[in-house]
Amino acid sequence: MNTKERVRASKFLARVLRHDPGLAGLRLDAQGWAGVEDLLTGCRDAGIRLSRETLAEVVGNNDKKRFALSPDGTRIRAQQGHSVDVDLGWEPSVPPELLHHGTVGRFLPAIAAEGLRPMNRHDVHLSPDTETARRVGARRGTPVVLSVAAGRMHADGHVFRVTGNGVWLVAAVPPEYLGGSAAPGL
Repeated sequence: MNTKERVRASKFLARVLRHDPGLAGLRLDAQGWAGVEDLLTGCRDAGIRLSRETLAEVVGNNDKKRFALSPDGTRIRAQQGHSVDVDLGWEPSVPPELLHHGTVGRFLPAIAAEGLRPMNRHDVHLSPDTETARRVGARRGTPVVLSVAAGRMHADGHVFRVTGNGVWLVAAVPPEYLGGSAAPGL
């Protein structure tokens, strides 16, 4: 599978496993899992040619580790980012003092006024390092990296969870917890 095909398959998997399982004729269980064989059949029916070996390659080589296979390899799910109703079971965790969020400049006025909101997802996604946050922001233009005072938020009662691929989740980030040299005035 060439890089272009792998990217197309990865984007399709993200859409199906996070937002629109019906696109591949799937139903996710309460924890977001789908059967691998059902997924492969659904992909074929949707015009995405994906073998079990190629699926393992897409899952294993995804730079953000977006997907997880069950230990027995019979089920698959997205690690986070769902807009469909699932409970991934990530337990509350104590975050590091600082986490980071990648965005672009055009969103800064709204972020300064309202903080970070999950938009069409269940949670706000935060990165443990600035480089990951920069890459996330760069998907939409020139990136701006915001620092989040996660330790202070946690001490103030906000609940954080960390996914299997190291993404930190929180319901929202009020503006008073935001800052960073890349975003003066926040």
